[in-house]
Amino acid sequence: MSSIDIRHDHSRTPAQARAAIEDAARKLTDRYGIASHWEGDTLRIARAGVDGATNLLPQQVQVTAELGFLLSAMQPMVESEIRRLLAEKLA
Repeated sequence: MSSIDIRHDHSRTPAQARAAIEDAARKLTDRYGIASHWEGDTLRIARAGVDGATNLLPQQVQVTAELGFLLSAMQPMVESEIRRLLAEKLA
C-alpha cells in the first residue's frame, strides 16, 4: 500500500472551502468513479483500491489516502492531480 498526505493552505471561508472541495470531488467522481460523502468537516472518498479523506481545517485542507497495490504505481500521478485540483479550486 502507498500513502498520500497533502496539506494545502487557503484563505477561503469554511463554506467556500467546502464548496470548492465538493466541486473537486465531483470531478474525481466523473473521471474515476470515486464515491464520496461528508462526515462533519471530513469528506470521505472510496473506490476499489482507494480509501481517503479530505479534512477541512481553518485556512488549510488536508488530503490523506491509502492506495491499494494496483494504484500504488500511480501514486505520483494521483498526488499531482490532487495538488493541481486543490490549487485550481482553492486559488
